[in-house]
Amino acid sequence: MTSTSVHIDGDFLERSRMDIPPVASGSQPARYSGIAVDPAKLDRLAEIAIRVGLNLAHGQELVITAPLDAVPLVRRLTEHAYKAGASLVTTLYVDDEAKLARFQHAPDDAFDVAPGWLAEGIANAFRGNAARLAVAGENPSLLGGQDPDRVARANRANARVNRPSLELITNFAINWTILACATPAWAQTVFPDDAPELAVSRLWSAIFAASRIEGDDPVAAWATHNAVLARRGAVLNEQRFAALHFTGPGTDLTVGLADGHLWAGGAERAMNGIVCNPNIPTEEVFTTPHRARVEGTVRSTKPLSYQGTLIEDIAVRFEGGRIVEAHASRGEGVLERVLGTDEGAARLGEVALVPHSSPISQSGVLFQNTLFDENAASHIALGQSYTKCLSDTAGQDPDALAARGANASLIHIDWMIGSGRIDVDGIAQDGAAQPLMRAGEWC
Repeated sequence: MTSTSVHIDGDFLERSRMDIPPVASGSQPARYSGIAVDPAKLDRLAEIAIRVGLNLAHGQELVITAPLDAVPLVRRLTEHAYKAGASLVTTLYVDDEAKLARFQHAPDDAFDVAPGWLAEGIANAFRGNAARLAVAGENPSLLGGQDPDRVARANRANARVNRPSLELITNFAINWTILACATPAWAQTVFPDDAPELAVSRLWSAIFAASRIEGDDPVAAWATHNAVLARRGAVLNEQRFAALHFTGPGTDLTVGLADGHLWAGGAERAMNGIVCNPNIPTEEVFTTPHRARVEGTVRSTKPLSYQGTLIEDIAVRFEGGRIVEAHASRGEGVLERVLGTDEGAARLGEVALVPHSSPISQSGVLFQNTLFDENAASHIALGQSYTKCLSDTAGQDPDALAARGANASLIHIDWMIGSGRIDVDGIAQDGAAQPLMRAGEWC
């Protein structure tokens, strides 16, 4: 599951201070860099995000973060939020060009600085029961040519100040969701051979299809889809497996599961009582691995886009739950520094199962964005665990959770290890293996 922890480098703008032309209303198409977008589909995506993704409550505040190119979508999100009864919608826009300028021109000591005042304000909003909505659309390769040490230092600084928000998100203290907006830089990465206008149009079409908004009744379609994922999780919870065993090209990995782990997927009830869909789209069921019981080797099956750096062909080896050897054909320096973020960064906080026949996989589109690519393939996540996926946690302190296998870290980073060539077995408490997936499909 993609975590929506806030990542702000100070390169944000309040809407009221920006000189952005108004968006066409009514039946007029919204325009992204001169490209017309179906207003009905854009509005439907916004409605699904508020009604299904967040299930926003009357009187609840909402905090949105989004790229500058997402202004037309954010305006529709804001409209639907107020229709749902939101008391206040606050949006922070992130500017990729400003972020890049920092790495090109800032002094070296600037990369150990992060806006703690802003992070604390956002965490306070969540503590006050504000909902969280993140709009994804960043350029996957924005920082690809920058010094990996500076990238890692900036990421660590941001992770430190955003830790309170991350804990509230991973503990499901509030209702939250993440969805995507097609932006020119991202679209050109996904469809590099297309003209810019066609690339954005094709990416919007892929987002609309993956987000299940194109039928006659998207809300009902999401209810049906959530029921399927809930049944899948219930079956896995009945099995009480001790571990999962992944095998395939370059992969022979045993992932032990945390004591008292729970499988989840689709709609989840947050601690504030609101049922939400954290990811739009979603195709996964996931749970908490045991931080000390992961052994073997694994290769990524899709690139990982992390904070503007594309990391490709990841290959790692685990011993005693920790990555002891790591390689990548591209972005290896950033990967090494990510693993050194803290003690828990080289351990697992999530394991998720996704069939190779998922609609996102079958679309044939490599999104180079974790929100989508993790829902095309089974995956694991480095770093912070979701304590939501543990039973009977009331009153248990971090040491007690760690003894059960929960991992703690400043990061939570999903990367894909599933494909049509990967098999998965469930390992019972007595060591017997039960086929779960063959060639990427549920048995």
